[in-house]
Amino acid sequence: MSFCTPAPIVGATLWMFGAIISFSTMAIAGRELSAELTTFQILFFRSLAGFVLMVVLLSRTGWWQLKTKHFAIHVIRNVAHYGGQYGWFYGIALIPLAEVFAIEFTMPIWTAIFAALMLGERISKQRVVAIAIGFAGVLVMLRPGIAVVSPVALAVLAAALAYGFAHALTKRLSGTDPPMAILFYTTAVQLPLAFIPALHDWTWPSLAMWPWVLGVGTAALAAHYCLTRAFMLEDAAVVMPIDFLRLPFIAVIGFIFYNEPLEFWIFVGAAIVFTGSWLNLKAGSGSGMSVRQTRARKTA
Repeated sequence: MSFCTPAPIVGATLWMFGAIISFSTMAIAGRELSAELTTFQILFFRSLAGFVLMVVLLSRTGWWQLKTKHFAIHVIRNVAHYGGQYGWFYGIALIPLAEVFAIEFTMPIWTAIFAALMLGERISKQRVVAIAIGFAGVLVMLRPGIAVVSPVALAVLAAALAYGFAHALTKRLSGTDPPMAILFYTTAVQLPLAFIPALHDWTWPSLAMWPWVLGVGTAALAAHYCLTRAFMLEDAAVVMPIDFLRLPFIAVIGFIFYNEPLEFWIFVGAAIVFTGSWLNLKAGSGSGMSVRQTRARKTA
């Protein structure tokens, strides 16, 4: 007699909670560092900390994992990702944390569009509806014509678009390159991109800031690692709804520690965007085997 255990979904949930904590830690570290450093300098130290950690990890697991035939794609991906990082950290410093996270939830919508344009993925009627719902959510959050649209909020929206482009290229690379290669080139390419503009009006972090410097780099890698482990255990349609818990989690942190208001329309718009993202995932899940089906075939 065999028993079905909920181990995969429990494990995926635990890894997603790790990702939520890591993303929130990165946001808090970015907010704290913005008191002394420019956005370019934060990006430089974030990449530097991540690069050092990757060198340590690869020294233990093997440098052979960096072999790639698509270095140019890595460079293009990371130029876009760097632009997204700039907009994200810029927003973290100037607007409520919950607003940054809510706008960031549009990223799966942009990813679907870029995947269709660059990777030839089909956009079904259900995905068109999902994208339209996502854009409606953005309008609810920004409320153009009703409220003054913050330029910083637009910068975060541009960051989500850049992330979507980068994630579409990540999907392209994930079919050929090891995850460690993608993570390493993320830090290696973005480190010089951040260093040059960071030299302008250079400032060394004070002693009290160095834990946050280490935190922003470590949390970034930890977040992506946790996401990867969660996707290995469960399908995206199961994993991504858990990620929505990031919004109330960071909203409570912003309210308690930074006295940030809990904006009603931000939560309404984010819920609409999440609905569109969820429909997009459901539309994609019906086009092929799920992760669990693939595992079952491999172990059969």
